[in-house]
Amino acid sequence: MKIGNSPDGSAGPAKVEQRPAARKPEASAAQDVVRQASTPAASTQVAISSAAKLAASVTGDDGSFDAAKVERISKAISEGKFTVNANAIADKLVANAQELLSARANKH
Repeated sequence: MKIGNSPDGSAGPAKVEQRPAARKPEASAAQDVVRQASTPAASTQVAISSAAKLAASVTGDDGSFDAAKVERISKAISEGKFTVNANAIADKLVANAQELLSARANKH
């Protein structure tokens, strides 16, 4: 489903009720339009797939990070001393791709 599509299949933008200018000043009418556009529909739902739940449980990531490490890296970057190990990045990308492909092959 593309973002902005409604569940009933209509692809048009949300309809905004037209109000006579004499009843409301334009600024207030504009605020109403913004408020209506930013309020999600009551039928909006988010579901986390079983694969995402499994990935989250495997990594054991609790959402925390090492602030001291971030500071060290930031300082090294600002001083021009930070170097990127392209070989290590490439090795990890290949390993991750192989892991994903093998998991997918085992699924089918």
